[in-house]
Amino acid sequence: MKFPMPVVATTLAASLLVMQGLAAQPSDDDYEPTQPGEVPANIDSATPGLMEIEPFNIPEDVLLKLQSLPPEKLSFVKRGISPVSSDDMWEFIREASSQQEIEQYIDAAMSVYEQQQYQPGRDRSSIPLNTESPTFNSWRLRRPQELNPEREPGPIELSPYMGGGGGFSTFAGAPPALTPEDLEAGEVDVAIVGAPLDMGSGWRDATHGPRAMRILGRGTGGTDVSTMINPGSVLNIVDYGNIAIDPMSTERSIKEVRDVVREIAETGTIPIIIGGDHSLEYPNVAGLADVYGKGKIGVVHFDAHLDTGRGRVHLMSHGQPIYRLMKEAHVRPEDFIQVGLRAHYSRSYYEWQRSLRMRYHTQAEIEKYGWDAVLERSLKEARENTDYLFISFDVDVLDPAFQPGTGTPVSGGLSMREAIPILRRMCAEANVIGADIVELAPQLDASYKSALNANSLLFACLTGIAMNKEGITEPNFMSPLTTDHGQNDFHENGGEE
Repeated sequence: MKFPMPVVATTLAASLLVMQGLAAQPSDDDYEPTQPGEVPANIDSATPGLMEIEPFNIPEDVLLKLQSLPPEKLSFVKRGISPVSSDDMWEFIREASSQQEIEQYIDAAMSVYEQQQYQPGRDRSSIPLNTESPTFNSWRLRRPQELNPEREPGPIELSPYMGGGGGFSTFAGAPPALTPEDLEAGEVDVAIVGAPLDMGSGWRDATHGPRAMRILGRGTGGTDVSTMINPGSVLNIVDYGNIAIDPMSTERSIKEVRDVVREIAETGTIPIIIGGDHSLEYPNVAGLADVYGKGKIGVVHFDAHLDTGRGRVHLMSHGQPIYRLMKEAHVRPEDFIQVGLRAHYSRSYYEWQRSLRMRYHTQAEIEKYGWDAVLERSLKEARENTDYLFISFDVDVLDPAFQPGTGTPVSGGLSMREAIPILRRMCAEANVIGADIVELAPQLDASYKSALNANSLLFACLTGIAMNKEGITEPNFMSPLTTDHGQNDFHENGGEE
């Protein structure tokens, strides 16, 4: 097929097409595991969706027609950075009637590529903040203790009733704590903290996630029917308030989030961060790596989306936290486990992840092998390689039938009956040092089920952590009292009383 030359430049400028090249399966013979604290050698081998995996392969017949190109134009094609897809480019070159036509095509591609790049003097990288403002740091400035009423360190009971009712809405009905000294004095096991950050997802209402979960309250108390564990009785749980957020700056906000997560972890307390959008995964994990060490933490990432984007204008958003964590060596690619992927990413994204040896479990894998098989595989991987585990749960991994209140829903996801057991088991069977629940957008759900489901996920996580504290770490523990009415082994005996 030939393309009329007057249309070429317009077509190129109008769209950035995704390259679809197929990378070779990585060889086990060449594989060398990434060492803790080491930046993966090939992490920048490609920009998924925009650039193919190196080496960039040009078909032999196309390469023959390119040999007479000027060196700078031939180099441009060989680098694989053209804004037009490789398939379209090869087709045009094969059908071109003259060398001049090929050069004009490459010129147009180079022109579009050049215009996309940052040019000092023409482009401004950012508008500087007003550092002369007298309130520059007021949004994140901590109140000195001297300005507060004098009290002994420890969690604060806010309810006037012995039964715990009334008072103020908190996560899981837990008493608040305000300082690391409160966590230490109260020997706190888990600090639940809100992070109402929304700029990383484009204002889709994730900022109201923490408030919705606190106000609803339902789903976070009592005894888990599967295990007969009451996490509120086993664990010392507190509500650590909300982390200060600059609503105009993701970059400034994530630094404060990282500082607070580190502050909690340094006391030995497990932070559970309630978002907020998924850009929070970066400061949450980085804050824990500051305490436990780079490359020492595995991450299980529940999500409909890969979130491995890079090469974008904004270096941090809810679609890019994983790349940055790996690029800064907080987590080894081999220790990232993704579950529930099903959004419509091109082949190049998965090829890039495969080249880094990330472990990902898509809905396609679940469809092929069944949920039970993928569940067991994910749990096994979560217990391998690292001493510590962080769980990042984006509620859009759930099917929109269960979770309409999220910013980027994708059909065909997990049910709550699938999500609750795997979250509970991971928190029970692995050494979980932190977790987050993100992307709840309550105003997108006219009912309360999205917030209820988020609270139920929080309860499952707390139940698992309580089981771990009690030493109940056997795979898939279930209480005989509630799974066989506690009187016989009917199911184990093949249906015989």
